[in-house]
Amino acid sequence: MTGEEGSHPALGPERLCAVTRQSRNLKDLIRFVLSPEGVVVPDLDRRLPGRGVWVGCDRRLVAEAVARKVFAKAFQAKAEVPPDLVETIDKLFVERVTQALSLANKAGLVIAGFEKVFAALDKGTVAAVLHGGDAAADGRLKIDRKFKAIQRSRGAAAPIVDVLTIAQMSLAIGRGSVVHAALTPGGLTDRFLEAVGRLARYRHSAAKAVEDFSEVAN
Repeated sequence: MTGEEGSHPALGPERLCAVTRQSRNLKDLIRFVLSPEGVVVPDLDRRLPGRGVWVGCDRRLVAEAVARKVFAKAFQAKAEVPPDLVETIDKLFVERVTQALSLANKAGLVIAGFEKVFAALDKGTVAAVLHGGDAAADGRLKIDRKFKAIQRSRGAAAPIVDVLTIAQMSLAIGRGSVVHAALTPGGLTDRFLEAVGRLARYRHSAAKAVEDFSEVAN
């Protein structure tokens, strides 16, 4: 199997991580390409032309790839690595989360404000809860306890997302000071949670991301 080929009938397309040399599903990897100037560029949408090199979706693996000069070896060419590559990828993932939230809001799937979120929980129309990462703990706890209890009674997961700041949430939703919000079911909600999952995997590794999401469902 090369870095650009391979699949598993049950798991879908796979690629070889250039750092660990293990095959992984595409959702657990980041693709990199070389720009015409020979600069390593992250291709999060997997659409850029040229040969790709794949690294596990984990900031520690990307940092290791930089330290070990893995990109030059994998591309078999001079590969200039931006000094802020690890942080740039984090920012790109955050941008995708905010874009997905903005689209969900335009589709009418977002509920913003503590009282409105609490009322929506009573109606049973909430698929995910959002808090600004810099929100106070008391409001979060009240919403989280209720959401978890409701979802537990249904045997459903209770995704609670706090990867965006209050400012980032407010910008995405298009209103001032959004501290707490919720998403109702829909395809764009699923898309938002997928984007959140990739950011979580990158920041905490795949195992930790799964643990985080399973904890809120218990």
